Amino acid sequence: MKIHVKVIAGASKDLIEKVSDGLKVHLKEKAIKGKANKALVEMLAKYFNKKKGEIEIISGMTSNKKIISI
Repeated sequence: MKIHVKVIAGASKDLIEKVSDGLKVHLKEKAIKGKANKALVEMLAKYFNKKKGEIEIISGMTSNKKIISI
């Protein structure tokens, strides 16, 4: 399954919102040295009840708009 995700790094709290074209994820972690991407994978793994290894960022490693494979 592929999901379009918009990431907002440096938010005041961690939050996942459903939007019309996928998910909007607010992360407390800043987008420095991949910390936000790691936090995103961990958060989505909990949200979908999957292992972290089952979540993969297909595109958008350096962008706030990402495509995630589950």
